[in-house]
Amino acid sequence: MAEVIELAAYGDAFRIDPHPVYAQLRERGPVHRVRLPSPDSHHETWLVVGYEEARAALADPRLAKDGSKIGMRFLDEEQIGRYLLISDPPEHTRLRGLVSRAFTMRRVEQLRPRIQQITDELLDAMLPLGRADLVDSLSYPLAITVICELLGVPELDRAEFRKLSTEAVAPTSADSEHAAFVRLAEYLTELIEDKRCSGPGDDLLGDLIRTTAEDGDRLSPPELGGMAFILLIAGHETTVNLITTGVHALLTHPDQLAALRADMSLIDGTVEEALRYEGPVENATFRFAAEPLEIAGIPVAQGDEVMIGLTAADRDGSRYPAPDRFDIRRDTRGHLAFGHGIHYCLGAPLARLEARIAIRTLLDRTPALTLDGAPGDWLSGMLMRGLRRLPVRW
Repeated sequence: MAEVIELAAYGDAFRIDPHPVYAQLRERGPVHRVRLPSPDSHHETWLVVGYEEARAALADPRLAKDGSKIGMRFLDEEQIGRYLLISDPPEHTRLRGLVSRAFTMRRVEQLRPRIQQITDELLDAMLPLGRADLVDSLSYPLAITVICELLGVPELDRAEFRKLSTEAVAPTSADSEHAAFVRLAEYLTELIEDKRCSGPGDDLLGDLIRTTAEDGDRLSPPELGGMAFILLIAGHETTVNLITTGVHALLTHPDQLAALRADMSLIDGTVEEALRYEGPVENATFRFAAEPLEIAGIPVAQGDEVMIGLTAADRDGSRYPAPDRFDIRRDTRGHLAFGHGIHYCLGAPLARLEARIAIRTLLDRTPALTLDGAPGDWLSGMLMRGLRRLPVRW
């Protein structure tokens, strides 16, 4: 039997800064049996922390995303419906193909002027104040406005939606997580029905309702609900965290901030290094061994859960020299912040575009930007990596 490592034993320090723990684990080996620091303290899984092993596992078809293959159903599937992150080929191939018809690179690039406009308007409101929480004033409203306009979602009660969305991806308790999924499912069902009745508009959700493959295939109502859920939640949560942690990294590394201010052509490299250094998704969602296999020589039994550490892999010194150094000129090619293989993040181009525009515009308009005290809490759980607040002044 493999030794089971109690991640809860590392205490609150593990949530605030998991990188030293992941480094210790990598020194001992690329794969470990761990017990998660969750309300369910008996939850055990395999955790992959080495870069090469993580990259291989992300693309291994023996590691299924569909829990029904081992007799498991998820809370989100029961409430929301089927979607990309809990499906395998051929279902995944079909779903991704239908979504890719509507969510194209051309569509993302067409958003550039609107993203710039929203950013400018948010900064117009923020800058006269002299100080602000960057999450409340820029990262969150930018990301949620862009994804809602892209999907064709009406103006939401953003305070309520932010609470529900954060609870879904970084739950504080099992009960509140369940309540969040129930309310999100109700909202998405009503939204899709309204769009069907009023006639789909010229937006992504409207296109998804209309989209038909050559063979006449189209998304069913539950599949539309699942797709709207993953695009709406993943489409803004990751971007909020990327913008916020990217700015935090720059403000805590003044030499890198100075280098970027001196040469804004480094903005693309800055965003890629922010993704590698403190990516918005700490660990990929669970995979399940559909058959017995080995990962780095460690036997994994059929039915076992496997968690792939994206954050841990991207700080592996065998792939990235001096991995704990934030270096905007680094060659970051191959980082796993958006995953790898068939589940590579569909929204990666949009997240990159928003982060580049937001960070560059913020720095252009605040020559004296600095931290205004300690940042807020890091998100709970092991899925998302991000700050709840980032106080700044200028």
